[in-house]
Amino acid sequence: MLRALKLAARGRGRTRPNPMVGAVVVQGGRIVGEGWHRVAGSDHAEVVALRAAGARARGATMFVTLEPCAHTGRTPPCVDAILRAGIRRCVVAIQDPHEIVNGRGLRRLAGAGVEVEVGLCAEEVKQQLGGYVLAHTERRPRVTWKVAMTLDARIADWRRCSRWITGEAARADAHRLRAGADAVMVGSGTARADDPRLTARIGRSVRQPLRVVCDTRLESPPGLKLFGPDLGRGTIVACARLAPAKRREALAARGVEVWALPLQGRHVSPRAVARRLVEAGCHEVLLEGGATLGTAWLGAGLVDRLAIYLAPRVLGAEGLAWCGPLGKVALERAKTGRVLEQRRVGEDAFLLVQLQEE
Repeated sequence: MLRALKLAARGRGRTRPNPMVGAVVVQGGRIVGEGWHRVAGSDHAEVVALRAAGARARGATMFVTLEPCAHTGRTPPCVDAILRAGIRRCVVAIQDPHEIVNGRGLRRLAGAGVEVEVGLCAEEVKQQLGGYVLAHTERRPRVTWKVAMTLDARIADWRRCSRWITGEAARADAHRLRAGADAVMVGSGTARADDPRLTARIGRSVRQPLRVVCDTRLESPPGLKLFGPDLGRGTIVACARLAPAKRREALAARGVEVWALPLQGRHVSPRAVARRLVEAGCHEVLLEGGATLGTAWLGAGLVDRLAIYLAPRVLGAEGLAWCGPLGKVALERAKTGRVLEQRRVGEDAFLLVQLQEE
């Protein structure tokens, strides 16, 4: 199953809206076939692994990270392929929470006489498929807030200058996070200040994430790179329903998709944006906005992880803090989390923190 997990990870950022899945066929204690879901619309991991195993699949055991499907979508049901191949035992990490699966595949396999086991490496797979699971249980994506900060938790100096807090190695590493996301999101303030492209620049074969700007009143200048001919299509702007119609039309003419959504206070509702992202097939969202957007999503309980690049610098109290006000929180009520990953990146440090549910 650990091998299947590694295989599944090869599809990260490429399978939207499908989950990344890995499968391994074992016969006589040896791996005779393996596969992973490469891209939405292509063969699922189970079919790829069975094809590699060929006749050796008969009487073998299949290890798969997610319950095999029993319905026809863009590809035929994986359960049918497993039964035709003569698999004797199927070990599944987790049941698929999607409403059109959700146990149907497991029941069909068991009903046909296949020995079915569920739960091996379940926690590891739930972490790998965190966004997919949330999308089909809570109708929201998994949100990772990426922050580059100094030792004293500043993301810019007193002039609001942030280029560059971290070194070149850390900035290159951050593109790995973008490549693994279905959408990258910023607020209008970051869009105006940095004029980012929000693309993953780590190779030609990368499937680019959707680019999302939260701009309540559509005040972002039309000359931003995100709205240009190269990036307009694939960019989304979330605004208030009462945002100026002419600005909405001007963006649409550039190929930019505009989502008119309800407000929460003076800004676009984070939960409304989250729901719309799931409807667009986005399960993994990387939030790269500044303190205003990030704090709003954190306060709404929608930030699941923090990806922190920590630079060995100190700016002092005059610098811009990474997180805004969350109310007068007592220490014992502070948001807590656990470190999932820590490593050195060039001269900087990287921490991936899973926030605990409240």
